[in-house]
Amino acid sequence: MKAIRRFTVRTVVPQEIAGLTRLATNLRWSWHLPTRKLFESLDPVLWQEVRQDPLAMLAAVSREKLQALAADSDVVARVFAAEQNLDDYLDKPRWYQTLGEGAPRTIAYFSPEFGITEVLPQYSGGLGILAGDHLKSASDLGVPLIGVGLLYQAGYFKQSLSRDAWQQESYPLLDPDSLPLTLLREEDGTPVTISLPLPDGRVLLAHIWRADVGRVPLLLLDSNVAQNDDAARGVTDRLYGGGGDHRLTQELLLGMGGVKALRVHARLTATAAPEVFHTNEGHAGFLGIERIRELMDPALTANPLTWDEALAAGRASTVFTTHTPVPAGIDRFPRSMVEHFFAGELAPGVPVQDILALGAENYDGGDPAMFNMAVMGLRLAQRANGVAKLHGVVSREMFSGLWQGFDHEDIPITSVTNGVHVPTWVDPQLAELAREKFGADVLDGPDWSKVYEVSDEDVWALRRRLRSALVEDARRRLRSSWKKRGAADAQLAWTDSVLDPDVLTIGFARRVPTYKRLTLMLRDPARLKALLLHPDHPIQLVIAGKSHPADDAGKKMIQDLVQFTDDPAVRHRIVFLPNYDIAMARTLFPGCDVWLNNPLRPLEACGTSGMKAAINGSLNLSVMDGWWDELYDGENGWSIPTANQGTSDEERDDQESAALYELLENQVAPRFYGDVASTSAGAAGPSQPNSGVPSHWISMIKHTLANLGPAVSAERMVAEYVQRLYQPAAEAGRAAAADDYAGTRTFAAWIAHLRQLWHGVHVDHVESHGLSDDPQIGETLQVRANVNLAGLSPEDVGVVVSYGTAAETDELTDTRTLALDSVTELGDGRYQFAADLVIDRSGCFGYGVQVLPRHPSLANSAELGLIATA
Repeated sequence: MKAIRRFTVRTVVPQEIAGLTRLATNLRWSWHLPTRKLFESLDPVLWQEVRQDPLAMLAAVSREKLQALAADSDVVARVFAAEQNLDDYLDKPRWYQTLGEGAPRTIAYFSPEFGITEVLPQYSGGLGILAGDHLKSASDLGVPLIGVGLLYQAGYFKQSLSRDAWQQESYPLLDPDSLPLTLLREEDGTPVTISLPLPDGRVLLAHIWRADVGRVPLLLLDSNVAQNDDAARGVTDRLYGGGGDHRLTQELLLGMGGVKALRVHARLTATAAPEVFHTNEGHAGFLGIERIRELMDPALTANPLTWDEALAAGRASTVFTTHTPVPAGIDRFPRSMVEHFFAGELAPGVPVQDILALGAENYDGGDPAMFNMAVMGLRLAQRANGVAKLHGVVSREMFSGLWQGFDHEDIPITSVTNGVHVPTWVDPQLAELAREKFGADVLDGPDWSKVYEVSDEDVWALRRRLRSALVEDARRRLRSSWKKRGAADAQLAWTDSVLDPDVLTIGFARRVPTYKRLTLMLRDPARLKALLLHPDHPIQLVIAGKSHPADDAGKKMIQDLVQFTDDPAVRHRIVFLPNYDIAMARTLFPGCDVWLNNPLRPLEACGTSGMKAAINGSLNLSVMDGWWDELYDGENGWSIPTANQGTSDEERDDQESAALYELLENQVAPRFYGDVASTSAGAAGPSQPNSGVPSHWISMIKHTLANLGPAVSAERMVAEYVQRLYQPAAEAGRAAAADDYAGTRTFAAWIAHLRQLWHGVHVDHVESHGLSDDPQIGETLQVRANVNLAGLSPEDVGVVVSYGTAAETDELTDTRTLALDSVTELGDGRYQFAADLVIDRSGCFGYGVQVLPRHPSLANSAELGLIATA
């Protein structure tokens, strides 16, 4: 018989240890090792049974056990100390508080998923884990961030395998009352409800759940509300579920509903309203429409703004981050579908055609019938970035249609390279070694170089312990996977000896779209088999990853790989572990000696999994893509060569897989075994504990920790966001709102005037004087440009000479710019702009002249997409 209703009853904890409830409901415990150890010490067996979930543990502890704990003075004292430590963490000033009054009072961070802990399964992969790390690091730095997302009833799917190795998905329903969440309520105790009008007179209602991520509140909207119809209740059913109307409704709720949730939260908590809005990928882009609606609504302001004015005001304080390097990764909806949703009361008073224009693909190669969420995100934000330097380059090229006439390097999309939250991802054993040697959490601070003071023997012993922990966990997971595939216990004795704690261990775990090439390692099965079974320096592979439920090509890759791992000849050296998640990652990243990454370059936006491995002393073996393209230095791992551009897909995979095998066989494995694996497997062999240490390998580990550690830290990343994007956005937003948006109204009128006349702006003539017949470095070139401004003022434009090295095609590289700031009126709307340019390089020199809009409210002269060149 099935229950007609299910709910969770929370345990009443005795007053003496009531702090346990507070410690369990603030997700700081997920990265604060002392708090986790406190819960574990209360009942180590139960702690493992509840999968290290403090709230579940409190629910499972008997009343008698709680009373006994409350009577134990030592337990009471430790709980009190832990709660006091949490209070200090939440209340004392941190890095952000040193920035002064000019720093943003509050920043809203929108994302469709947040990977904070496996206890709160609201994530699918890298985007969510990155968002979770962003919140955690903001908390550690004291940044006043508020996260906004959706609460999915089933989260992302759980993965298992069929007998024939085909991926299977299941969606266990979550009970919000059993999660570390608090329902937001009005003062009278009723749940807060926000509403979105839908087409055909329907209304979408949502409750707001709050998770405390250290100092950062995370607001999650939940459409599973009794007053909703069945379709509306299912809007937040699962992460990235459904398609069409369902997906669009999710994104409307995230963006527009998220802004409404922020307004309610500010009212109920008497906290400052956000000054900056950060859109993490295009899914949340509709937040900009809701902000525009607020500014245009006469019921909310005595002096409402027009569309153009509200758009300018909203853009000033919005940051947009794109995470995809391929157009196929962007959410796009039929234009007619978006129009249908906004034709009703969703955004009353806001011109529907202007909304549609924001997402229009009105550029070469675009589809006029589609509405593009990333394009809208860029048009709604004055500041935008990719997530690695190479991804910034790719993004500027991918979105170049929005800035026609501009060189790609001048397109206003910068980059902030992703990072990982070190306290979350550094293994406790590594943190403990740092404490033992230096008396502090060195790896959670700026001085990673102290790793050089640790002996090679200690580093090698730690690596073996981490590898052994992975082997133990992998055996348990593999056995469980085979039982779900239908195997009997009597058939699974072999799983007890899978993998070897003394064999070079290579990890590969990530989502499984085709471009990440899960099966590149299988390109030559015989060669891979030889590497796995090498008599002197064998390798072993631990592989994990989920394919999107609708991606049959990805599922086929998983099936092909798993069928290879099922071979009795190699199954002790290569395993696939289903249901990759944060819990698995805890042993996988630290336990691998090498982290493998072989995507199609440049389709990996960043790839933070390799960062998590690196901060645990693992070396990376990767294609030069994502973050590795900028941080590989020759001593922190290996670079997999890529095929020449224009090579066929088959040839490319053949060449790059061969390069991978070559590196593993001739560089990686020999260096790992190095001075300690000269005997054959039949003698001491790799299956026996090593008697020495591979000094070169360990020097690479230390170099990786000392140099990559600070570079891949999410604290570095969040500090960059604060200084390069959030602070300028807050200043621009304040200026926009000053004096009842007086400056914004003027700015919007200026933009309209500029756009109306810009088609007539052109450079009539450019002349130069002053060079000798044989130009030398240091000579001065007098540049004069006659420009027709078509009725604009010289103050409306900036005229620059862009100069650099000229290729045979006349394309300029290594360019610099010089303002032509000496202005002479020539009559009839024409002006001469002049400056003296000093030749600063030898070789083939060239220059060109650009005319660009200029206004104090512009963050970048290219942001309006207007340019005239000569």
